[in-house]
Amino acid sequence: MTALLEASGLARRFVVGTGRKRGLLHAVDGVDLEIGRGESVGLVGESGCGKSTLARVLGRLIEPTEGEIRFGGVDIGAIPLRRFVRAPERARIQMVFQDPTESLNPHFKVFDAVADPVRRLSGLRTAKDVEARVRRALDHVGLPDELVGRYPHQLSGGQKARVGIARAIAVEPELLILDEPTSALDVSVQAVILRLLADLRDRLNMSYLFVSHDLNVVRLLCERVVVMYLGKVVETGPSAEVFARPQHPYTRSLLAAIPDPTRRGPPPARLAGSPTSPIDPDPNRCRFENRCHMAAPLCAERQPALALVGTDHRAACHFAGPAPSQEKEREHV
Repeated sequence: MTALLEASGLARRFVVGTGRKRGLLHAVDGVDLEIGRGESVGLVGESGCGKSTLARVLGRLIEPTEGEIRFGGVDIGAIPLRRFVRAPERARIQMVFQDPTESLNPHFKVFDAVADPVRRLSGLRTAKDVEARVRRALDHVGLPDELVGRYPHQLSGGQKARVGIARAIAVEPELLILDEPTSALDVSVQAVILRLLADLRDRLNMSYLFVSHDLNVVRLLCERVVVMYLGKVVETGPSAEVFARPQHPYTRSLLAAIPDPTRRGPPPARLAGSPTSPIDPDPNRCRFENRCHMAAPLCAERQPALALVGTDHRAACHFAGPAPSQEKEREHV
């Protein structure tokens, strides 16, 4: 599969505190990520793991501290934000935000909300061309004509979500970054929006980076999954492979949290304790070590690298791999 977006060594750190208490919060730390053309990739992890920050860095809403982002062969990470807003790549990467109410301008009617990025990014100049593009985008998301003159406060949650999606696809992007786009919606509305997103991807041949804490959604919509913990990717691979044979203990714990009435046998290991601080973390220590039931002295001495454990399946764990080898390595440690 041809790569559309490639990120290597990507990091985003924030200065926190003052004086002697000043430190660096490692929100994203050394992430490598690739998204193919027409591919849907799920980015998962618990709150605070850095997935939303990574999505904003990839969407060029905030600057990376270090690393490279290549989109269609162009190093967009090297383009300053003030110039990127006018670069051709700006229209090719669009984002759908978590809360449709907060992301829509309350002073813009539906038509204006969708038309604004079209005027800024599509190169269309005549009112007729802009209106045609807006109408097409609204038709794609199934929003009826009688709603185009309404303000956001006059719309339901599902309707506002559709406006947010229409605004993003109106400039005909190649990559759509979806930051938990259904988390603020009722369950019944979530299902409708998810079906819409799946249909749009097939019809418009877009790539998706789908940020979510709902693993069932990722399993249904994404061919590949990336698992983050405290700013680092701890496991990545084909969705079917990762869900069937998770190799990192954190991934196993996430999957164990999914309600499953058909599950038999002893309950899987659940997460205990709290994550370590992301402020100035020890570079030589596995960040999951303090919560891991498999932790050994090696885990506190050397941070595991993301290594191949199957076909296109990687995990950052000293004990990742088939069960027999895990036991041997643990005995050796």
